[in-house]
Amino acid sequence: MADPHMPEQPGLLRRCCPHPLLSLALTLIWLLLINSFSVGGLLVGLTLGLAIPRLTSSFWPGRPRVRHYGKVVAYVLLVIRDIIVANLQVAFIILFRPVGSLHTRWLCVPLDLTSPEAITLFAGTITMTPGTVSCDLSADGKALLVHCLDAPDAEAAIREMKERYESRLQEIFA
Repeated sequence: MADPHMPEQPGLLRRCCPHPLLSLALTLIWLLLINSFSVGGLLVGLTLGLAIPRLTSSFWPGRPRVRHYGKVVAYVLLVIRDIIVANLQVAFIILFRPVGSLHTRWLCVPLDLTSPEAITLFAGTITMTPGTVSCDLSADGKALLVHCLDAPDAEAAIREMKERYESRLQEIFA
């Protein structure tokens, strides 16, 4: 009979593959990087996909709790759409707007997110979207410094980032 005061030991599968989705992603990324499929390439990808998460598992204090996987898919699609639109906007700015008409500025975006994984996704999303770069996280993790190529209204830019991305990440990681 198991002692209720002792922590449950992870199963063999969990010890061998502590982060199965990461293992799968690393294997697929390896296959994409080598740009050809072979059994040897697949074996190297599987080896990397299993070894890297296992070797780094002690650095992962806990798994983020994702509540709504459908919202993850919707978020990814939104970000892809926003990246495409922002690329077109930045191209227009570079080609047709005089430099003097740009409103480049630094913004301090206050964070409601508390999970390090959610904050990382938020900062990464901002950086992947052309025209904005997340540059620094405050020491207390409550604000993100963002540079905007063209933001005439600072409050509107902050509000848009928070409503468009942060609120969705809060729903995903809530």
